[in-house]
Amino acid sequence: MKNLLSLLVLCILLLSCSTKSTEVCPEEDASQFVTLTDVVPDAILEIRYFGTYNFVGTRIDGYEEPTALLTRQAADSLKAVSDDVIKQGYRLKIYDAYRPQKGVDHFVRWAEDIADTLMKAYFYPDLDKSVLFPQEYICLKSGHTRGSTVDLTLFDMATEKEVDMGATFDWFGPESHPDFCGNPETGQYNGDNRKSPKERSITEQQFQNRMILRQAMLRHGFKPFDTEWWHFTLKDEPFPDTYFTFPVKQLHN
Repeated sequence: MKNLLSLLVLCILLLSCSTKSTEVCPEEDASQFVTLTDVVPDAILEIRYFGTYNFVGTRIDGYEEPTALLTRQAADSLKAVSDDVIKQGYRLKIYDAYRPQKGVDHFVRWAEDIADTLMKAYFYPDLDKSVLFPQEYICLKSGHTRGSTVDLTLFDMATEKEVDMGATFDWFGPESHPDFCGNPETGQYNGDNRKSPKERSITEQQFQNRMILRQAMLRHGFKPFDTEWWHFTLKDEPFPDTYFTFPVKQLHN
């Protein structure tokens, strides 16, 4: 009887360990995500945080491969955007999509290191680095980490060049705002550059280029961000309260 009882206890322990080993906490579960180019094969990838040309100047934690991941719903909607802009002579170029919390934490550590200004001339020449965190250029949480936000631009198939938007991706300043020099609600250019600390400006063509991207994204279920012309989030994002932690690398669902 004692041997039988010991065997029963051992079986229960083994079953418990096996169950625990297969459990995946919600933040680590990538099962509802897809590799973006599997759904949008026409998209061009330039994953800035996998390389060194970004505002930090080094590869960002959590970016293990130069790929883009999104929730299935966001990827399907982006496919509709891609089909839309292809008819207009463009392809989508992706800078960033899902961003693991580890990457956001890297941004926060960088922002707290005031002495590290390696990439200031390229991304925030008009600002003292000390204001980036207080002015919310860098935050503790990011919509990207919920998996349905994408940073992107247009690629002109006729010229075989990236479309000129008048300000680079991840430029910290009012020049990146969708309402800079125009009204994004009406699509009208007005040339008003008074918000620019250095009187920088964009042309009417550059403003209209931003509007082509914006209007295509809005037509297919995305909402814009009021400080970044390149940033859009799926309106009905499936995980509005979950900040995922798994790394950026090719999925094999």
